[in-house]
Amino acid sequence: MNSIKKVLYFLIFILLTFSLWAQFNDNDEPLIELEPEVIPQEEEELVIDEPDLSDEINLASSDLLYDDDYYYDDDSLFYEASPLVFEVSPFIGLRSIDDIFPRLSRSQRVMAGSETGLRYSYDKITSSMLRINPDSGVELLSAVAAKNPSHVVEALALVPYNDIRLDLLDIYNALGEVQNIKDHSISLNGRDIHIFTETTRLESARNRRPISDPLPADTLPYSDTMYVRFTDAYFGDVYIRADVSFSLYGVTYNMTNFRDVRYALLPLMRAERVSIIIYLEPVKEGILIYSLTGFYLPGLISNSVNLTPSINRRITVLLNWITEGLRKQELVIN
Repeated sequence: MNSIKKVLYFLIFILLTFSLWAQFNDNDEPLIELEPEVIPQEEEELVIDEPDLSDEINLASSDLLYDDDYYYDDDSLFYEASPLVFEVSPFIGLRSIDDIFPRLSRSQRVMAGSETGLRYSYDKITSSMLRINPDSGVELLSAVAAKNPSHVVEALALVPYNDIRLDLLDIYNALGEVQNIKDHSISLNGRDIHIFTETTRLESARNRRPISDPLPADTLPYSDTMYVRFTDAYFGDVYIRADVSFSLYGVTYNMTNFRDVRYALLPLMRAERVSIIIYLEPVKEGILIYSLTGFYLPGLISNSVNLTPSINRRITVLLNWITEGLRKQELVIN
């Protein structure tokens, strides 16, 4: 059996070999194509036609002259940092007080320019007594109304220029010395009374460590927050947080109490229930000061004590301090 198998295998091998040989001769092509031998060629030398530089100017030469038409300095280069861009409009002219308060009567205008300014006091807040141009961008009502005040005091003052027009940076620096607020007094029953015996800038609401007032700024910040402790002769320590923001025309000081206001041991006003917003803008006639103050008193206290005159006196102290700061700033510029 083994010999027969060997013979069969041998015949099969012969037949396959003959078949492959016949196919190769018919097509004249090999069954497997071999890659042609690659003969390396000599690399051509790259010749660069260099220009003649004999007529070029030697930049290292001390005789190099600059043409004004092509000269620029590094200060003309700038970049835009998109996350921190303080938007500044091209130069815009000063507005007038009529652009903001178009319905002021002549008597109201006179009162605004007086030492005490123009004042209105009323309960609840539905609308301001002073009609503001809705296109002016001055809007304090909603922020005060959000605290649901039981008493509101509205004030308008105009500080005329003394030959020097102040800008927003001057106003910001004028209101930087909070320690001077205590120096202002009011006249009551023929006596000068200092309502605030001490005014101190604090590091923060959590760390109420006294710090000194900063030096005058060279540029406007994007925003600012300051914490002040008012030592009131009647209410004790009153802690105020003031958020400072800038708009196209003016600067706003949005203030509130970050701790309860007490009279002796009796809490008069809870934290965040006092809202004092002061807006300042340089206008053609002078520095416009517009403020809206709202505070909430519980019904029992509100029916027993009238605190509106007391709040008015403290607003007077703040307005006097602002006016003095503006006058000092004029002297600094002059």
